Amino acid sequence: MDGNKLDELRELVEFLKANEIAEFDMEREDLKVRIKFAGEPAVGAPGFDMAQLSRLMASAPAAPAQLAVPVAVAAEPVAAAAPVEVLHNVKSPIVGTFYESPSPGAPAFVKIGDQVEVGQVLCIVEAMKLMNEIESDVAGEVVRQITASGQPVEYGQALFAIRAR
Repeated sequence: MDGNKLDELRELVEFLKANEIAEFDMEREDLKVRIKFAGEPAVGAPGFDMAQLSRLMASAPAAPAQLAVPVAVAAEPVAAAAPVEVLHNVKSPIVGTFYESPSPGAPAFVKIGDQVEVGQVLCIVEAMKLMNEIESDVAGEVVRQITASGQPVEYGQALFAIRAR
């Protein structure tokens, strides 16, 4: 492959990157090009100019070759993924009805952003007219209330997500 063809291929790769196109296939009688970039596929290409791509491909001379561009050569280095935050789920130990406060109209035991300690009451699960206090089994920050007040819950169902300290 001569220098002009490589320059045209580089221009094609730059065009695809600029328009956030994740995959590209082109097949002619004597030329086959397949480019696939690593990472998340592009959902759409805003501002994609099909006419510009057509002109680019028309100017590329046909060559009796099959060309595959490896991802490592065509794509920029992939950045390290951000660490995934692991949250602790406080689960219901019984089947019943979830209540976030001790009585109707009373403030909730905890709200999002509250710091909780091991053994602190988070909610109540009513089962057969008995009010069972559900305590935190980990110290940390309440990140999410998963179940809405007054909703039925099953054994092992997540009630709260807590970022443990």
